[in-house]
Amino acid sequence: MEVKITHLDQVKFSIQSRSHTILCDQPQDNGGEDSGMTPPELLLASLGSCAAFYAVQYLKTRKLADSGVEVSVTADKLTQPARLGNFHIQVLCPVALTDEQTEALMRSVHHCLVHNTLLSPPDIHIELIAR
Repeated sequence: MEVKITHLDQVKFSIQSRSHTILCDQPQDNGGEDSGMTPPELLLASLGSCAAFYAVQYLKTRKLADSGVEVSVTADKLTQPARLGNFHIQVLCPVALTDEQTEALMRSVHHCLVHNTLLSPPDIHIELIAR
């Protein structure tokens, strides 16, 4: 898996993966044009869309629902060091579930790759290459 980030101007970046491109920017009060999500918002989007994927897969494979799943993700800004914490994922299921189905859906959502990555922080190596 790889993404490439290119500085466009001010605090705006182009993020490319495979044939897809998204913009990352800052709000106007932080020197940006608000033309894209901030990096922390992209992290929440990644976590939420991953959880949604697993919820949808569970519901579809059991023929419980084909659409209608909604997920919201919140987090707090923490300090020392600056980071996000206290993540809260809310999954809105479009159909009523039994207790057993609810537990199974929760287990499925807990298999999210991004969720598991955040629970077991990876090694991160930063390399600087001067041109």
